[in-house]
Amino acid sequence: MQRDDDAMPDIADVTMVDVLRAVADPIRLRIVQTLADGRPHGKCGEHWDFGVHKSTMTHHFRTLREAGLTRTVVTGRTHTIELRRAELESRFPGLIAALTTADLA
Repeated sequence: MQRDDDAMPDIADVTMVDVLRAVADPIRLRIVQTLADGRPHGKCGEHWDFGVHKSTMTHHFRTLREAGLTRTVVTGRTHTIELRRAELESRFPGLIAALTTADLA
């Protein structure tokens, strides 16, 4: 069941400015690049070992969700995060390809 604090905007309300603002942070861009594999990822796990506190990661996940890039799926006590790839590709063609090939250097 989705909680209100896990709500995401309708894709029609997502703007390019919001998306670019969200991925301007290198950690959030890395999160998007990780999620681009198309699989849901648990909010906890070694794939999120970016050297920051759990609360900071929670902030990054929330920022991406509120910008419309991700969805959080809650199943019992398990939270998984997914990229809204198909919706984003429909709204902003080529965006995901550009973000996933971006060099973080």
